[in-house]
Amino acid sequence: MTVTAPDHEYMARALRLARRGLFTTDPNPRVGCVLVKGGAVVGEGWHEQAGGPHAEVMALHAAGAEAAGATAYVTLEPCSHHGRTPPCADALIAAGVRRVFFASDDPNPAVAGAGARRLADAGLEVRAGVLADAANQLNVGYMTRMRTGRPFVRTKIAASLDGRTALADGESRWITGAAARADVQRLRARSSAILSGIGTVLQDDPSLNVRDEALGPVRQPLRLIADSTLRTPPQAKTLTLPGDVIIYCIEPAPAAAALIATGVQVRTVGAEGGRLSLPALLDDLGAMQVNELLVEAGPALNGALLAAGLIDELIIYTAPHILGSTARGMFDIPSLTGMDQRVAWRLADVRRVGDDLRLTCRRPGEPGAGAARPAPSQ
Repeated sequence: MTVTAPDHEYMARALRLARRGLFTTDPNPRVGCVLVKGGAVVGEGWHEQAGGPHAEVMALHAAGAEAAGATAYVTLEPCSHHGRTPPCADALIAAGVRRVFFASDDPNPAVAGAGARRLADAGLEVRAGVLADAANQLNVGYMTRMRTGRPFVRTKIAASLDGRTALADGESRWITGAAARADVQRLRARSSAILSGIGTVLQDDPSLNVRDEALGPVRQPLRLIADSTLRTPPQAKTLTLPGDVIIYCIEPAPAAAALIATGVQVRTVGAEGGRLSLPALLDDLGAMQVNELLVEAGPALNGALLAAGLIDELIIYTAPHILGSTARGMFDIPSLTGMDQRVAWRLADVRRVGDDLRLTCRRPGEPGAGAARPAPSQ
């Protein structure tokens, strides 16, 4: 099928619908669907929450009998397997849809081309790849987990113009302004989980939750603490808030009992080079269907993730302030002995947020959907 300008417009509309599920569909992908017949939209819908009807079913319900002979624009390959809901490919076929455009292939092994084949075998015209890049970005965490077995790792840092994240004594509230902090709330709301380190917990006692009422009802992300020797105080603020908390350590310790008594999970992942194994932690999160991991930590954990090549995206909120040479930096990493040892990143986006700048960086050559990171060995 030839792709026309209207095809792009309808798919863009489906992507806007899909974004309505940005905070609610986890661990499922965000998907939108538009049904068009005779040049008019006859039905549309989006996946609103995990366990609920998929986007195609919502659109078919809205279209009713008008779905017969229509063209469907779906942001992800229609599923072909029975999960918590029946296959969407079968629903499109049964409704009499004639053509299907979808944006991105579904890397889920339960789908992975089977949905497109089922549609084609039933006589429908099928075309993939319309606005695929935008669709992949919308579901970057889901795509990454399906391809690598690990979540997409997004590290957020608030820093001064001279790259400092806190004063020498650890004081950091507030480097950035209210608009940047509200933007971080949206990052939290779209994330499956938020990871911090024990240093940050002891220094700042953060909440690590979503608390912006303007976002409406949102699912609280899983809260995680990397704490090799279980120094987390049972009275830490994040342990007292609604939602699930997991503390990762190297090996069981007597302190675990008091922490477990607060309702948190304590999980061991072992050591790597004498430190908590971050690759093992990410593997564990992937097994728990964590799509997008937001890291809000200090320079020690940030540096360890950077050195291990485990960060997919950096979001740095830069405030127009100078904190000086004694203030704390972004990453604790070994000193470089030559410029050829620089850790290179690609600037993907720059925008102003209130009085601050938000810099979004990706690794060079990284498409943003996890394709460049090899799957962990089994």
